[in-house]
Amino acid sequence: MTTSPAPCCVPSNRRLVHLHSSITTSLARPRAMGGSREGMIRLDGGPFLMGSDAADAFPADGEGPARVVTVSPFFIGKYPVTQAQFGEFVVRTGYRTEAERLGWSFVFRNHLTGSRGPSAPESPWWHRTDGAAWNHPYGPDGPNAGFADHPVVHVSWNDASEYCAWAGVRLPTEAEWEYAARGGLEGKEYPWGDDLNPGGVHLCNVWQGEFPDRDTGEDGFTGTAPVDSYQPNRFGLHTLVGNTWEWCYDNFDRDWHVEATKRDPVGSPAGTLRVLKGGSYLCHDSYCRRYRNAARTGNTPDTSTGHIGFRVVLDV
Repeated sequence: MTTSPAPCCVPSNRRLVHLHSSITTSLARPRAMGGSREGMIRLDGGPFLMGSDAADAFPADGEGPARVVTVSPFFIGKYPVTQAQFGEFVVRTGYRTEAERLGWSFVFRNHLTGSRGPSAPESPWWHRTDGAAWNHPYGPDGPNAGFADHPVVHVSWNDASEYCAWAGVRLPTEAEWEYAARGGLEGKEYPWGDDLNPGGVHLCNVWQGEFPDRDTGEDGFTGTAPVDSYQPNRFGLHTLVGNTWEWCYDNFDRDWHVEATKRDPVGSPAGTLRVLKGGSYLCHDSYCRRYRNAARTGNTPDTSTGHIGFRVVLDV
């Protein structure tokens, strides 16, 4: 059965009435072969150990059990989609995101310089901000230049899917995303190993300090970072954990993967939430250790915030 994940740093918009009913998808892996391979890396696929039996994982997330899953070869973006890339899509198509059409999105309170709208009940550090959108990540009163090479944010799952349809690509399945993030390292917590800061070096953009009041920015950032800010994993992929959450194709379900096929699996055929992977710059071990390879959460497909983006894949 579908179970909502434990409260996290991702508020839910739940903007549209129909989202309270089930969203259906195919059990077959989606396919996309018409897009450009520029900026993509080919992965051979094969079996890998997906999920985690970590004792400190949130039970409602359904990370476990750890199980062997096989994925077919695919291409995946070296980086998440940037603001500049999404901007090209907007210019060429005239597309308006759900945040633009509704007139607001969620901005983290520490990033607001102007007036604050209502806070999200389950995550009060997020505020509804009129005018916040992919091209105004901190709202109309915030700094809104210099983000071309940052991951695009304030995009819903629906927005990401529209971009994919235009570009001839698709969102990764959760299994593909996790296979890519692990970089060939079996059972490790992070894309580079088990130590978050090996030798004192920061390898991802997450919170340092006391959440949610003080982020010291020891890793160099207190918001999003350029997509090439940290060393890639062994597959040559950047910023898979931390920085921004990334949408996946699958419906979110706590238990579905226990019975799902172990070859090219997709999520439950029905649900109200979509999978998010990777964590963000707001994740901190005192509150949300979801900046791990196996970590997962789910949210409604119309939700947008200042820390959700996406990465794309192509089939071989």
